[in-house]
Amino acid sequence: MTPTPHVSVEPTQLGPASISLKPVVGGLSSPIGVSSAPGDPRLFVIGQTGQIVVVSDGAITGTFLDISSRISCCGERGLLGLAFHPHFAANGRFFVRYTDKAGDIRISEFNVGVDPTQADASSEKILLTIPHPSFANHNGGRIAFGPDGYLYIGTGDGGSGGDPNNHGQSLSTMLGKMLRIDVDATSPGKPYAVPATNPFAGQTGKLGEIFAYGLRNPYSFSFDRLSGDLWIGDVGQDLWEEVDRAFASEGGGNGLDYGWSVMEGNHCYKPSSGCGTAGLTAPLAEYAHGSNDSNGCAIIGGYVYRGSAHPELYGRYFFGDECSGHVWDVTAAGPSSQTPQLLLSSGLNIDGWGEDVSGELYVVAADGGLYELA
Repeated sequence: MTPTPHVSVEPTQLGPASISLKPVVGGLSSPIGVSSAPGDPRLFVIGQTGQIVVVSDGAITGTFLDISSRISCCGERGLLGLAFHPHFAANGRFFVRYTDKAGDIRISEFNVGVDPTQADASSEKILLTIPHPSFANHNGGRIAFGPDGYLYIGTGDGGSGGDPNNHGQSLSTMLGKMLRIDVDATSPGKPYAVPATNPFAGQTGKLGEIFAYGLRNPYSFSFDRLSGDLWIGDVGQDLWEEVDRAFASEGGGNGLDYGWSVMEGNHCYKPSSGCGTAGLTAPLAEYAHGSNDSNGCAIIGGYVYRGSAHPELYGRYFFGDECSGHVWDVTAAGPSSQTPQLLLSSGLNIDGWGEDVSGELYVVAADGGLYELA
């Protein structure tokens, strides 16, 4: 598949719906994401410095897990991701992603303790450690279970600028990828299994864990809870931020090459012109940083709204920018090339999104606040 012809994606100033970010609670320490467990009304806020705290009924009710002594932080390092097993209510298993003391990416499994409202910090089982180069940036971020029950892990290209080691296009490294593993089985020599349906499983010289590649820093991604489609917010280099969508009905992105570092968004990067685009998958949408980074510096991908409190928002994918605080949307069931609609200039430094058990959406910001999309 080749990229769609470039069209202007300069955001419009008004969308068809008016939105706001309604404060839920403040005083959070370095929040960068929000997770929820199946069937559980609580919100679990990920703190970059190593704590996961619980928010319930508009108040912070306690600390679920504290692994601050095991991580390297901060900048783009720290505790970065949390995902609850689809059968968490029965088995008490959940998974975190953090950078260890050496700066490497680590995926670990934990269990709840005797008190099911608290994690057992001593139960850590390390599933995967991905060596990271000497650069501190581009560690990826979120982890999530897909509709297939497998754990997905987005990894950055190893850092620095311009992907100096060409990790994005290499199939012999886990960096610059979307990985997929089975945490309910094992493969020889691994505490997890490589799904046989992964595109490079069993191929010599290619890592079986790779699900998709050509990503720069997929800090945030999510699955549409209705369709199962995969949505990726891939952070750009200097000029362009991109939104990628993969239809579950077409394999959910299995084996796709999203183009980095040949392309940045819809634009040639290596080389700066005349790059070969055969076989690359173009983004659904992009936005330019703009003059003096007026549109921002780093996409913070969100979710397709499937809640019931705001039916006018249903079926729209919302995302933001860390620096500008802008919030945009695109239509989940829309065409393969869309112009993002600028809906809100929040004045916040947006650091992460989350979805509760009912499908309502939330944002966390650098001011320590948790906000609900309204």
